Amino acid sequence: MRGMEEPGQLKRAFIDATAGAISGGVSRTVTSPLDVIKIRFQVQLEPTTQWGLLRGDVYGSSKYTGMLQATKEIFREEGLRGFWRGNVPALLMVMPYTAIQFTVLHKFKTLASGSSKSEDHMNISPYLSYVSGAFAGCAATVGSYPFDLLRTILASQGEPKAWNRYRFAYAGEDDDTLSSFQLFLCGLAAGTCAKAVCHPLDVVKKRFQIEGLQRDPRYGARVERKAYRNMYDAVRQILHAEGWAGLYKGIVPSIVKAAPAGAVTFVAYEFTSNWFESILT
Repeated sequence: MRGMEEPGQLKRAFIDATAGAISGGVSRTVTSPLDVIKIRFQVQLEPTTQWGLLRGDVYGSSKYTGMLQATKEIFREEGLRGFWRGNVPALLMVMPYTAIQFTVLHKFKTLASGSSKSEDHMNISPYLSYVSGAFAGCAATVGSYPFDLLRTILASQGEPKAWNRYRFAYAGEDDDTLSSFQLFLCGLAAGTCAKAVCHPLDVVKKRFQIEGLQRDPRYGARVERKAYRNMYDAVRQILHAEGWAGLYKGIVPSIVKAAPAGAVTFVAYEFTSNWFESILT
């Protein structure tokens, strides 16, 4: 019995990892332009709105002051390719991330429900679902962080790249199965809520990632090396210099990106997973 279970578990893990990687890659590529704009806002020390400029903040004039203006500016200076800047390391980051995430999530839900069938996972409590998702997210973040760092560096630089100058430095469905539209809505809601709550931490993370990075002066002030002692100090300094708006820089493209990204990931994962199950059975 044990020997029969192991091949099934390996097949399930393979399906989860592969479907997760593909769905993550599709989602990231589709939403890359919004992610590039979001990162440009997050690493910009100057205000990202015209209102902030009128307040006379401590920093000088801003490179980007709104989604439409940022879109036009990036296209004018860097062309269409600028919106996919850093997409290769982004794919190297998000594909293992979603592969690990879906694999670990399925494993935890299997342990919680006592069954490896996806339809049985819908019956576990919201608390266990939350814990399973939290552990899956933690494992995925640890496994993919180096590529996230590289993605941020490449996407934030603009032109010319400082990096180049500092190289050294479904056949049948059960009644309980969610439809594609339901999966789309779940992904949309999950992505939007998660981004709204966690965005300030993402801003702090991006600031740490670009500490000391050399950029063309026209992109504004840079984050000096060792500018922040720790996370608390980073939050305190951002609040002092940029106000609460500083912790929510890039929130608009982030929310706009999160909804389709989550939706595409959920739907693409379900279709890919079902396709693999059909050819491997």
